[in-house]
Amino acid sequence: MGGKRRKFWGWGYEDAGPSTDYCEAAAALLAARLGCNASSPATAPRLEEIDLSPPGLSAPASLQALVSADPYERASHTYGKAYRDIVRCLRKDFSAAPDLVAFPRSEQDLIDIIDWLGSSGSAAIPYGGGSSVCGGVEARREAGRYAVSVDMRGLGRILEVDECSRAAKIEAGIYGPALEDGLRPLGLTLRHFPQSFEFSTLGGWIATRAGGHYATLYTHIDDFVESLRMITPSGVIETRRLPGSGAGPSPDRLLIGSEGCLGIITQAWMRLQRRPVFRNSVSVSFKDFYAATQAVRAIAQAALYPSNLRLLDAEEAMISGAGDGSAATLIVGFESFDHELDAWMDRALQCAADHGGTWAEGAGKTRKDQSAGREGAAGAWRQAFLQAPYLRDALLLRGFITDTFESAITWDRFPDFHREVISAVSSALETICGAGIVTCRFTHVYPDGPAPYFTVLAPAKPNSELEQWDEIKAAASQAVLAAGGTITHHHAVGRDHRPWYDQQRPELFARGLRALKRELDPGMIMNPGVLIDA
Repeated sequence: MGGKRRKFWGWGYEDAGPSTDYCEAAAALLAARLGCNASSPATAPRLEEIDLSPPGLSAPASLQALVSADPYERASHTYGKAYRDIVRCLRKDFSAAPDLVAFPRSEQDLIDIIDWLGSSGSAAIPYGGGSSVCGGVEARREAGRYAVSVDMRGLGRILEVDECSRAAKIEAGIYGPALEDGLRPLGLTLRHFPQSFEFSTLGGWIATRAGGHYATLYTHIDDFVESLRMITPSGVIETRRLPGSGAGPSPDRLLIGSEGCLGIITQAWMRLQRRPVFRNSVSVSFKDFYAATQAVRAIAQAALYPSNLRLLDAEEAMISGAGDGSAATLIVGFESFDHELDAWMDRALQCAADHGGTWAEGAGKTRKDQSAGREGAAGAWRQAFLQAPYLRDALLLRGFITDTFESAITWDRFPDFHREVISAVSSALETICGAGIVTCRFTHVYPDGPAPYFTVLAPAKPNSELEQWDEIKAAASQAVLAAGGTITHHHAVGRDHRPWYDQQRPELFARGLRALKRELDPGMIMNPGVLIDA
């Protein structure tokens, strides 16, 4: 973590983020667009202002060195990084703080901690980087139950690299930057870059089925898991390392996405790639958003597999600085460690042109420098993408609701899905907030459909932010399900998506999942409330 301290109440490091001038300018532009006034920035909470209740339990002597009741640790492990989490922090509401934070340094430490929590009936809340935006790391307590946040940062090493098979055995607590730094000298990369990359861990990615860098083909962390190891209250599960297997239901697939409710992932063999050398990136403009979606479909179904295929509607493009608001922007990118990419880009641009796309003359040539894809509209979008969580907090401090939700839908249903969701959420914003903006972009694309990602911007009513958010979230979630989409494509279920996840999944499957929970976690201590009720 480089020795720097992260905010206990919001995103990122204490001394990082956009400048005050940048935040003020962004707030002024948003206020003008919404027809409201930005408020004076609220004051961020200070640790000494937080009233934490005394821990309700203490660790046995053998585990004292592994646990902490330090106020900073308890406060910073209380919530994830969702909009509603930040609001509660600003209100100085840390009533959900864990009683203790545990820091295992080995698998045996973790086993001992889980055994202790099982014997005391206390909840174990697995914690990777704490970047959950769906209530995945929050101890929403049952009556009388204590909670311990189990921080996995102490298990953060690359244990073994198999260069022949291009894979590595890696501990789950490793953060994204440390993982890539460890692989870089070997010319290898996992090439999985979620927006939370800097503040999230391998174990968190696997447990939540995180989406990463690739817009096509390798979209989820699932694609990179070769095998994994999990500690459960009933014992250890370790899957066999194989490139593929047809031996019954996949145990890996059962554990990936289990969100800490069955056990805690401690290590995994991960498929790697050579670091890219060749890059090619072009920004394409479309006057018509739905024509642009047809171009994206054509590219996705042509089996070209671009690494980047992100479509931004006109408003989203303008907000991110990738356009002027008059056209949708499609960012197409290819990369390879092995070959030049002009032929792939030429075919992708032909697909775009067939549907009215235009781009700068001379664009679309393969380059071998790192700046490819970091200039022009693509560069502006990338910078906005990286700064977005910091800016979200800054706008929240200035009286705005800024949040996102995402889904996936098949191509044949996308136009109706898009119209219905935009209409429902826009109507909700008008009713709840008096005004609002809903934008859409594609984060990932498949031959059979896109993963649309919606951004919500609206004025907040002082002291009513949580209530407004709850209403907007419910309206958006119900609209997504009613139109046939999934409640989440890559943000996970956590606790915030549970009501709609329960509607989406088949009931017989839910019963089977509960049976598995009872077998692996008979005391129901693992992340209670996530995926399954105790």
